[in-house]
Amino acid sequence: MQMTGAKILMECLVEQGVDVIFGYPGGTILNVYDELLNYPGIRHYLTAHEQGACHAADGYARATGGVGVCFATSGPGATNLVTGIATAYMDSSPVVCITCNVELPLLGKDSFQEVDITGITMPITKCNYLVRSIEDLADTVREAFAIARSGRPGPVLIDIPKNVTTETAEFEPVSRQKHGMRGHLAQLMKRSSQDFKAPEPDYRDIDKLVEMIRASEKPLLICGGGVVRARADWEFEELANRIDAPVGITVMGAGGFRGLNRLATGLVGMHGSQASNMAVDACDLLIAVGCRFSDRVALNPASFAKNAKVVQIDIDRSEINKNVETVHHIIGDARRVLQLLNERLPQLRHDAWKDYVFSFKTQTEYDEAGDRMTPVQLLDAIARIAPRDSIFATDVGQHQMWAIQHLHFEYSGQLVTSGGFGTMGFGLGAAIGAQVGRPDKLVIHLAGDGSFRMNLNELSTVQYYDLPVITVVFNNGALGMVRQWQTLTCGGRHSQTTLDRGPDFARVAEAYGLAGRRVTRLEDFEQALQEAIACGHGCVIDCAIDIDEMVRPMVGGGSDITEFMID
Repeated sequence: MQMTGAKILMECLVEQGVDVIFGYPGGTILNVYDELLNYPGIRHYLTAHEQGACHAADGYARATGGVGVCFATSGPGATNLVTGIATAYMDSSPVVCITCNVELPLLGKDSFQEVDITGITMPITKCNYLVRSIEDLADTVREAFAIARSGRPGPVLIDIPKNVTTETAEFEPVSRQKHGMRGHLAQLMKRSSQDFKAPEPDYRDIDKLVEMIRASEKPLLICGGGVVRARADWEFEELANRIDAPVGITVMGAGGFRGLNRLATGLVGMHGSQASNMAVDACDLLIAVGCRFSDRVALNPASFAKNAKVVQIDIDRSEINKNVETVHHIIGDARRVLQLLNERLPQLRHDAWKDYVFSFKTQTEYDEAGDRMTPVQLLDAIARIAPRDSIFATDVGQHQMWAIQHLHFEYSGQLVTSGGFGTMGFGLGAAIGAQVGRPDKLVIHLAGDGSFRMNLNELSTVQYYDLPVITVVFNNGALGMVRQWQTLTCGGRHSQTTLDRGPDFARVAEAYGLAGRRVTRLEDFEQALQEAIACGHGCVIDCAIDIDEMVRPMVGGGSDITEFMID
């Protein structure tokens, strides 16, 4: 059947099961948006900005485990996606970004709103495409989705010149199960360096690790983002219980292991608990699952787990020995590797080792002087009042670390946060995507005042689509994490980190047609949160906290993991 390129694109999205798109139209993508009107089964969410659309697609992917999709036009529309694409890339989130460019004859001629978006995004995508022929369009879209969701997930970008959206070609529907067996796509896959299937673990590697676990007296597990991506939380918990080993959790691993499990030691690394960091230092076997040992975890690679045999389990071979040298590794999908380990391991006991590790597990103390609210009080109230299965989307900064330290996540996708790229302004767009993808869950957006002001324009999206996203602002009137570093490392000199200026977030919320409230007392916050949950509409609760609140504990960058600057 003859179809235009715009219709072929939409038919391919239907093949992929896409029913949600976030985006922003423009001149070069006009034909795609016109065709979109013929597909009422696909819901489109018009965001306030293309960056918000990409963050929303990312949040949708993280909360649902599926692939997020966003549209943007050429030039600044496409470049506005870049921060969102890099955020998804660093955290291995499957997002397909579809942009349209100027017509092929106009490429390279500095045409209006022309940009080489494939060149710009090459380092921050798993793969990207400039579709020069309508004959390649369908198979390119199919391959893009396969790459985004396969192996180690990640973002893929497809750039389609405007003339390709108007030209016509034959289109034959193909079910997703057969995409790898079609002529042109099969040739593409054969030539491609991309691996469309998760590598099957080597059983000899599995057996070797079983022997190492049996011989260990002080084993430690680290739950990384790969556990969350693989939705392997049940298998990981079974392994931890079977080994009877303490479990440290990375920022991206939150939700991959229940925070209330008796074996959980909490966050590991720069803002890790003493129990987690002391366990890393003293263990004789460290098994990291889906963890890339970033500089926020292995602050000093040379001394990290210096008494241990380090084992890395990861789907991406390039991560092995990249940051920390290992004595053994297993390449494979986290869920599959954990299943095989659980089949081979007996029930073990390590009581003396656990007693040692958990002797360091004490609640971090924060000053409670006066009547002012503290971050811990706010988070404790949220944990008491909000449903236990609520999804939390965070921005980046102190509030992010406080949330991960003090909220206990129970399942993969419950925490949506920017770990690798540390993107301020990520949270609201991501919360929108999570709410769209999981309408059965309460979604709470946790923000700092610095992060929130960056992309609060997406409140218009919350209001227009009547999304019941609750934003809680930890407002200390400062760029808190940077101020904390200045206090500790710059002799208390605070340069350009005090936010002694507007806006009034409660009144901004009201301007967008949402409920807004400013609170300074804990009891007022509890009442505001209860009312927000009960009303079922979006709202903003602006919470005043002290400017000098700090994230504790803290280990300096490049230091030994046990050298706490503050505890």
